[in-house]
Parts: sequence; structure tokens; C-alpha cells
Amino acid sequence: MATDRVSEAFAAAPREWFLPEHARGQAAQDRPIDIGHRQTNSQPRTVENMLRLLDVRAGDTVLDVGSGSGWTTALLAHLTGPDGEVRGLELEPDLVEFGRRNLARGNWPQATIEQATLGTYGDPAHAPYARILVSAQATELPATLVDQLAADGRMVIPVNGEMLLVEQSDNGPVVSRHGYYRFVPLR
Repeated sequence: MATDRVSEAFAAAPREWFLPEHARGQAAQDRPIDIGHRQTNSQPRTVENMLRLLDVRAGDTVLDVGSGSGWTTALLAHLTGPDGEVRGLELEPDLVEFGRRNLARGNWPQATIEQATLGTYGDPAHAPYARILVSAQATELPATLVDQLAADGRMVIPVNGEMLLVEQSDNGPVVSRHGYYRFVPLR
């Protein structure tokens, strides 16, 4: 039987590690959970679907936009393995610190969470990225993020409620649609 890497990542990065103490008892619930600052720890089924679409490979360089509590950053770090690199970005300074503390619960030295810059999508200075995960909803597909994808790169991003998979090809980006979801706004 083939190994299910996404399920292994969920086991290696338990959701309760990434929730405020008062909410840890809710970790098994398949719903978003408030982590403060008008942000949520996303619904597990949604995160699973996003990770499966993203198809992270061992050794990938990954950008995690809207890392929040650090859960997706840890999941991505497990998927890249020790030879990969995951750069989480978060706008809210308190959540940057919260995410860093949560990330320290595991053994993911290949993962960091940095303060994002308001008005700058992604991290152009460290691009290109093999994979980009965006856990906040855009009103349109941000060209600046598409430009940060490596050749054959993949990005998963919610746009106007619809989950998009953007695959970089020799002829430019190819976009496919994968259902409807609710997210906090991308800023």
C-alpha cells in the first residue's frame, strides 16, 4: 500500500499544538477555529485538500502565505523533509510570535515564520518557489505571486471563494478550479 504523505504530515504536526490553549479541546473538530486577530486555524478538511492539490515533493522550497498559527508551515515542512525549505509569512506580529512558538514544538529546522510586509504579496526577494500555499482569499489572482513560482511550480490560492491551482508551464500559468471555500481576506 502506498504511503499517504499528507496523512503522515497531519500525524507529525498535531493541530492542537497550533491552537490557543483554551481552544485545544476543539482540535478534532472539522471547522475553522479562531486564533485571534480576526484569523483562524483553517478547517482540517480544507487544509488537506489544499495540500493534496499542492503536491509538495521532498526537497521543495515552499512559501506559506498567511501562516497564522504555524500549522500549515509545519505540515509543509514535514512534506518537504529535511532537505526542503519552508518560509511562512504572517502579517500580524502577535501571530508571527505565536506561530514561531508553536513551530518550535516539533523538529522542523527547515521551516521559519517571518513578518510579512503589508501590501507586498509573498516574498519576491527569495523567489522562485517550487510551491506556494496561500491561506487567505484574494479578490483576483495576484500576478506578483504567480511570478514567484519556479518553472513547473504549483500554487494553491482561494480567489473569490474558489480554490485555484496555478501550475507554471513553459507557456505560462495554467489555472484550474477546485471547489468553493471560505477564507479570511488576503491583505
